[in-house]
Amino acid sequence: MNASLQSIPTITATEQDALDRLAQAAHGRPFEWLGPHEHSDHIMVRIMAPGAEGVDLVDHTGTRLACAEYASEGIFRACLPKHTPYQLKILWPGDIEQITEDAYRFDPWPGEMDIYLFGEGRHRELTHVFGAVETEIDGVAGVRFTLWAPNAHRVSLVGEFNQWDGRRHPMMKHESCGMWAIFVPHLRPGARYRFELLDANYQVRTKLDPLARQSGATHEVVSIVASNEPFRWHDDAWMARRAKRSMRTSPLSIYELHPLSWQRGEDGRFVDWDELSSRLIPWVADLGFTHIELMPITEHPFVGSWGYQPIGLFSPMSRMGSPESLSRFIDACHASGIGVIVDWVPAHFPADEYGLVQFDGTALFEHADPREGFHPDWNTLIYNVGRHEVRGFLIASALEWLERFHIDGLRVDAVASMLYRDYSREDDQWVPNRYGGRENLEVIDFLRELNDTVAERCSGVMMIAEESTAWPGVTAPTATGGLGFTFKWNMGWMHDTLSYMERDPFFRRHHHHELTFGLQYAFSENFVLPLSHDEVVHGKGSLLNKLPGDESLKLAGLRAYLAFMWAHPGKKLLFMGAELGQLKEWNHDLELEWNRLDEPGPKGLLRTLADLNRIYVSDPALHVRDADPGGFVWLVGDDTENSVLAFLRKAEPGKAPLLVVCNFTPVERPAYRIGVPIASLWFEVFNSDSELYNGSNIGNGGWVQARAEPSHGQPASLQLTLPPMSTLYLRQGDWPS
Repeated sequence: MNASLQSIPTITATEQDALDRLAQAAHGRPFEWLGPHEHSDHIMVRIMAPGAEGVDLVDHTGTRLACAEYASEGIFRACLPKHTPYQLKILWPGDIEQITEDAYRFDPWPGEMDIYLFGEGRHRELTHVFGAVETEIDGVAGVRFTLWAPNAHRVSLVGEFNQWDGRRHPMMKHESCGMWAIFVPHLRPGARYRFELLDANYQVRTKLDPLARQSGATHEVVSIVASNEPFRWHDDAWMARRAKRSMRTSPLSIYELHPLSWQRGEDGRFVDWDELSSRLIPWVADLGFTHIELMPITEHPFVGSWGYQPIGLFSPMSRMGSPESLSRFIDACHASGIGVIVDWVPAHFPADEYGLVQFDGTALFEHADPREGFHPDWNTLIYNVGRHEVRGFLIASALEWLERFHIDGLRVDAVASMLYRDYSREDDQWVPNRYGGRENLEVIDFLRELNDTVAERCSGVMMIAEESTAWPGVTAPTATGGLGFTFKWNMGWMHDTLSYMERDPFFRRHHHHELTFGLQYAFSENFVLPLSHDEVVHGKGSLLNKLPGDESLKLAGLRAYLAFMWAHPGKKLLFMGAELGQLKEWNHDLELEWNRLDEPGPKGLLRTLADLNRIYVSDPALHVRDADPGGFVWLVGDDTENSVLAFLRKAEPGKAPLLVVCNFTPVERPAYRIGVPIASLWFEVFNSDSELYNGSNIGNGGWVQARAEPSHGQPASLQLTLPPMSTLYLRQGDWPS
């Protein structure tokens, strides 16, 4: 029989009911009716094309095979002989013709092993398979979309390509895993889309793709089909060195920044990654920092959240350009010898209606019980990491940033809030664990699995915990019961020392312990000393303006404090703006106070930081034994009356130690005796009061001769002039030849 003469069976009552529900976007199994369905002597093809004026079935040359009849609202039917290949020729209003493949003739599912691993929470490359993935099925290129929404009654793909019409592309459900899928032929990267769900409560919800690799948030929050084209990296040498480097014994000096407010373009616009690259990288390189740390760059709808309320854990924020431009930025950082750390937020997510909240009408990603699933501090929701799929989702997100973008480390935000079930809750507002305790056992398992997985797959990557309590073993190996992080932020050191520096120097003698107490536990974990963004917002003032006195004294105090920090055991982190002597506290809506560069005080502060980083990187005594108590020796820790500290930092045996002396009063102290391990010349390699830094230039003329006079438990001693409000570094050595 000629294809064009194939008769069309009469619509049965069962079929009519199905067509009506499809037309109302209320049918949960569209593949049972749409597309080609083989019968004994023909193929019945049903096409969903709301708004179309007509549909033909054509062959590959465009020759008509059959004219489809209008069957129900937006649905057409046609018959073909069995085994007849076809395409759709759709006539839209305005005499617009579209020739395309029928999405419903393709099996949209990835492999069963992928589906199994997803359900187990052990699929480590989710975006290679799920979400929106460029692929080819039966020789036809297009995009396969998959979505996990097990309790939805219907899921449709909507986008610019179907006029955001939820009737056009209803998806197929895989009952065993709760996933929905569809393959859209000929769709290309750049297509904007969302998912429309008829949820568990029969409410229509429009959601972003949780696995979107690209997003748009400038004018309308959408997911975007990302290209599979791999980025061409040029950092092989960097990655090879990183894999061999032990960061715990290497220098780590981090410049933390909020990329949207570090520097703005004309009229206050956001700069893109390429512009930031040309401005930021030379700045950081000149200051000598080894790494930058970007506050969260995952897609987030509200700039005022600083990125800590993300809705796209696999997608870079669109305000600064494409994923490819972010890759170029990181590649350029590596080319300049600068590592990149990114803040990553698995502790909570916002309740934006198009995000993860009540995703399919149920608590899918969050806990159903608000005592576990609601975060009172931030009015956000908490991931249910006890659920396999959610745990796997988060670990895959971490790997996406590390593997796709060559990120060198993740700083995991708000770990303390995850570890304790009663965190920031009243007694009746939390649920104990199965043993009746406050520890979140599921989170402990999740963090260990996360860190073990990263260590196995990403050589040389750092995992850094923002953990503000005394939880034991945050940086201990998981094999010994630890959480397996590389480093932990030392929040106690930060709070104590800032409290000390904020005091009038006259009263510091009564609070000397705030400087020394940190050494009681300095070697219990592998620490980073953070002066972060959290300390310069919400009325806390800028780092400079925390300090007492006029601006000259403030600058002297900040130089001395930073030098003390750079000499203290632990890696270093400083938030942007401190290097400028910023006067106002950080405002995410404004750029830094770049006009400060015209003033001598900030210029001196810049040079201070550059020299501190240079000495820190070049002198092993300041970094190789950060977590080893044998690398630190107190010399003067109890001079409360004069607010003076002195200690040695030591590298491996046989290497000269570094002597560090701090005077935290604006009073010069001449002939101050300090014990040292050897009677020889000690060279003043750094003086925060130097005229180079806009100081008063009081010091020791570059060197001091130590004598064989025991003091402070050492066989020799020297007498120093301690400049007011200063920190000195001295290194033992001989006269240069």
